[in-house]
Amino acid sequence: MSNRLVSLGDSFTEGVGDDDASCRNGVRGWADRTAEQLAAQDPAFRYANLAIRGKLLGQVLDEQLEPALDLRPDLVTLYAGGNDLMRPKVDIDALTDRYEQAVARLTGTGAQVLLFTGVDGVEDALFRRIRGRVAIYNELVRGIAARQGTLLVDLWSMRQLRDRRMWAPDRLHLNALGHTEVAIAVLGALGVPHKLEATVLGPRERLDAREQRAENLQWGREHAVPWVKRRLRGESSGDTLTAKRPALEPVEQHRT
Repeated sequence: MSNRLVSLGDSFTEGVGDDDASCRNGVRGWADRTAEQLAAQDPAFRYANLAIRGKLLGQVLDEQLEPALDLRPDLVTLYAGGNDLMRPKVDIDALTDRYEQAVARLTGTGAQVLLFTGVDGVEDALFRRIRGRVAIYNELVRGIAARQGTLLVDLWSMRQLRDRRMWAPDRLHLNALGHTEVAIAVLGALGVPHKLEATVLGPRERLDAREQRAENLQWGREHAVPWVKRRLRGESSGDTLTAKRPALEPVEQHRT
């Protein structure tokens, strides 16, 4: 089993949405949850997480690839491109061409690499508008995984992640339930036994039109407007942050 894990990416890998004040950067996330399970089986296990929220694919590769290679991992997780797909214009072919070059460098070291497709956000109005883009991106990523011999976690096919109860109030990031589902999928792809348990959600509460409007207005005030203002100012939510685990370190078991 691999014992030197380095995770690269943006908010998805940093763990945004899975808020936990006891964790670095105030978030836990699927990568931390995965690392805890791996560490429980191997005292020599070490884990680094270089991901920072708000990063575009080019920024992830420019800022994280070389530091990741310097750590000489034997297992790498990489997801990037989601923020690019949300921009008004994006060249998906150019995006994934550069992505594949980075993946080739990682696999060329002998490390096992694990990639992800994007989630199918069909049940959310915002994500539904870019569903076609995400589908194209996903097909290109599947090709990269096949050519480069990586593992792949197909978030698109995880229908449970369509349920908005798996998402944080900002509607952009998974919550603790969603991150746990991803960790389970990652451990499954690695073929590693674990103690994580999937959440079985019952029937969803149906809101009437008035309740939906009130919920949408609250979301707009608390999340959409600040997001738009940052974009207009050319700012990112990760501008003042650094990687929460820049070096390979032992992993403490989280108290839940």
